[in-house]
Amino acid sequence: MSRAKAIMNWSGGKDSALALYHSLQADELELLGLLTSVNKQFERVSMHGVRIELLTAQAERLALPLHLLTLPGDVSMDVYNKRMQEVLQVFQQSEITHSIFGDIFLEDLRLYREEQLLQAGLNASFPLWQRNTTELIHEFVDLGFRAVLVCVNDRYLSAEFAGRELDLDLLRDLPKTVDPCGENGEYHSFVYDGPIFSAPIPFVKGDVVRRSYTPSGKTDCHYTTTSNHWDTGFWYQDLQILA
Repeated sequence: MSRAKAIMNWSGGKDSALALYHSLQADELELLGLLTSVNKQFERVSMHGVRIELLTAQAERLALPLHLLTLPGDVSMDVYNKRMQEVLQVFQQSEITHSIFGDIFLEDLRLYREEQLLQAGLNASFPLWQRNTTELIHEFVDLGFRAVLVCVNDRYLSAEFAGRELDLDLLRDLPKTVDPCGENGEYHSFVYDGPIFSAPIPFVKGDVVRRSYTPSGKTDCHYTTTSNHWDTGFWYQDLQILA
């Protein structure tokens, strides 16, 4: 029996890595590639700030084609939605019927994704939906995944957290107001090793810099729905791949 074809919405972080792991384990969908939004101005993953070379290294170790949704530096939600629809239509023409996400419990974000996919005739899959985030972090570590924090929200975390290993020591050090998986946008990560990779990704840490972010709409991951608050200041840990 043939499986439905799917694309993985890939940020390069722990949630997308764990969602991909569970999708591969379930073996219900045929994975045809990764889709990642990147900032054209800086040539980095949108929001996470990870260089495209590291993103490419992940795709190579996953043995999956990488599709880039290239966006301008200051992108409006209207432009983002238009560009996304163009990409989704191409996927739909390639007989892809499902799009996989690593979201856990943000209801409005899930609704937004489902509405966007419906316009293109695709279905959404959320392998981690409603899972306990403390259990997810323990599972992530226990499975042998390894990651570092590449972006931290300065509303919740200090600059010292940027570049830290995503392990149980980090979990113990996180303030109680921070979700263990950073599901409210408290932090983002870069996965450099794990059971779905053919080999670890070698890298070195560069500078830690603070940047401000200009919000674009309530579907953005830096909008805190519980307080209707925009989070605009972030510390970024630069990573550089080793040849």
